[in-house]
Amino acid sequence: MSDRPTRPPVLVMGVSGSGKSTIGKALATALDGRGEAAEFVDADDLHPASNKEKMRQGTPLTDEDRWPWLDACAARIAEVEAAGKRCVMANSALKRVYRDRLRASAPGLFIAYLDGSRELIADRQSHRHHEYMPNSLLDSQFGTLERPAEDEAGAAVPIQGTVDETVARILALLP
Repeated sequence: MSDRPTRPPVLVMGVSGSGKSTIGKALATALDGRGEAAEFVDADDLHPASNKEKMRQGTPLTDEDRWPWLDACAARIAEVEAAGKRCVMANSALKRVYRDRLRASAPGLFIAYLDGSRELIADRQSHRHHEYMPNSLLDSQFGTLERPAEDEAGAAVPIQGTVDETVARILALLP
């Protein structure tokens, strides 16, 4: 018998400013409250300094910039699962190939795509300061975004409303 969790890891994805970190932390806390060991991982913490500096300067990352970061994210998901916890990772994962890269080591990955309009997210971004992600990159984020396809396990989750309402929507969808 394996000590790996029986529930799939959760990828909380979306463009910058959609609430990935806030929702991901709250979701992990809610899962813990249900008696399910969960650990929140913010993929932003796994970016190398070179990626952070590039974004800080307002330059979108290339796929070549992202591959090593995505591999570090996949490794972290595997570490959390190996520790017997359900991983809840906040990660933009804007393209299908990025999600496929994560799924290569976490085949059951459940995607909670935080779905909101550009106007709503731009408004939210105007009220926050991110360490290295300037608001000027929002258009490139939406330009890169490939919404999860029907064959990807998960769901689009509307982000209108409170954090608790969004978390409740995700909890109702989780396997």
